[in-house]
Amino acid sequence: MFDIYKADLKAVLDRDPAARSKLEVVLTYSGFKALRWYRFANWLYRHKCRFLARVASQWCKHLHGIEIHPGARIGKGVFIDHGVGVVIGETAEVGDNCVIYQGVTLGGTGKDVGKRHPTIKDNVMICAGAKVLGPITVGENCKIGAQAVLLKSVPPNCTVVGVPGRIVRVDGRPVADMDQTREIDPVLEEFKCLKRRLRRLEEALNIREAGPDILSLCEELEKKAEQELEPPKEPPQKPSGPEILSYEEDYAALGEELEDEPEPEEDPDGEFSEEDDSGEF
Repeated sequence: MFDIYKADLKAVLDRDPAARSKLEVVLTYSGFKALRWYRFANWLYRHKCRFLARVASQWCKHLHGIEIHPGARIGKGVFIDHGVGVVIGETAEVGDNCVIYQGVTLGGTGKDVGKRHPTIKDNVMICAGAKVLGPITVGENCKIGAQAVLLKSVPPNCTVVGVPGRIVRVDGRPVADMDQTREIDPVLEEFKCLKRRLRRLEEALNIREAGPDILSLCEELEKKAEQELEPPKEPPQKPSGPEILSYEEDYAALGEELEDEPEPEEDPDGEFSEEDDSGEF
């Protein structure tokens, strides 16, 4: 127990340049104190005192903002830097000499049973906000970039970045190198690739600078393609059959027919008589 305590204390002093003394680490470092609470809760958990173990872990969460399930397995020399928002699940395993920054989650995907949390081998650095989910394995000397979401196992000596996490370097720098600013940014690499392709396109079209010229050229090519794809317009055909008159024409024709009809003859009694269809008056 004391060997693990000394290894955890030495890990903080070796990896954090802001740590100036052992007393400062013991009294003020929340990650170090959270590991002390975890060691105690894990002892209770292994001795079948599951309820008291959960009480201890939840009290640690309330004090330091770090939730470590008492059933997790954590090796010696582990350094939790800052630590706020760190969550480590029940079946998670963390090897020796690992570094875990704030906001890291070692959790499950919600669909696994039994072993449902990741296994982290020795000398792994997990940067701020990274999520390692599911019963996967992260090999020795790996680096998980900030805000990465890792869902698949990773072989040793790899660097993983992005969402979802993908390997961008194999057999890279050792984990003792704590510089996080030199990690490869996949989004920036994609922009560089697009810029190179655009430069080759400009050279092929004899365009010196990318600007309104290339935009107008793209618009012209797009209009030309639309014209080629648009079917030819056919002239409107007159409908076959009797001619259909508009409302005004039909009304005028009806007026002419009424004017041509003869007026009815007047009866001597002053009444009009009109022969109906049957021929009777």
